[in-house]
Amino acid sequence: MSAFHQIASPSPSGAGLLACVLPLLSPNEPKSLPNTHSHQTNPNPVAGKQPPHAQNLRAKRTQIHLPATPRANLAKRTQSRLVYTEYSTHIQMQDLKKLIREVPDFPKPGILFYDITTLLKVGSGFRAVIDGLKDHYHGARVDLVVGIEARGFIFAPALAYALGAGFVPIRKPKKLPSARVSVTYDLEYGTDSLEMHSDAVTQGQSVLIVDDLLATGGTAAAAARMVESVGGTVVGIGFVVELTFLNGRKKLPSYDVFSLLQYDK
Repeated sequence: MSAFHQIASPSPSGAGLLACVLPLLSPNEPKSLPNTHSHQTNPNPVAGKQPPHAQNLRAKRTQIHLPATPRANLAKRTQSRLVYTEYSTHIQMQDLKKLIREVPDFPKPGILFYDITTLLKVGSGFRAVIDGLKDHYHGARVDLVVGIEARGFIFAPALAYALGAGFVPIRKPKKLPSARVSVTYDLEYGTDSLEMHSDAVTQGQSVLIVDDLLATGGTAAAAARMVESVGGTVVGIGFVVELTFLNGRKKLPSYDVFSLLQYDK
């Protein structure tokens, strides 16, 4: 069961690398360059021809080479940077799983909780997550990335930045200040609701929905219906973790569903 509601706005009471190489002057050459602000007459009357000492400086500049050691260090730093980027883009998913802490009997006995905070605190791991999601949707038209409260707010803004898109939050009821649209959806026991500003998505915009976890799929399906109710087009729904044994994809049959990490228990 799902229901959409238009809710009025509450009342006011409610780097590049820069290298500078200076030429080494021999004892026979002038110790300073000519004063370019001087009003003295050019000693060389031939048009376009520079004074001899300026020609000598130019010749010396062309012969100067960076020392071998700094060049080697630069190559080493560049190589390290490339390796880091490659690691963050092509990291094995099993390596990411090692960064996620498994907590038994939380939030209640019999539940195995996958704690992503241990992944988030590792810079290369967090970067690999965002890069992995970005690579999947690279080339697709994405105007907005929608994040579902609460952990969706961790990943959606970073992915929106990486894709050059805007970010829109989907929140729990009564958290947004302006006019909003609401959707109610079924849970295992009872119902829940999500809300979004009614002007957050406009007609025809391409929207990518992002959350941390795909479990039963009910929350993501409700978010997709709400986006479509205001005229948006859902181009994909992305997750960091998917619990495949809960078959959440069955509630999202018409969407491009992508997850980085899958668990079968």
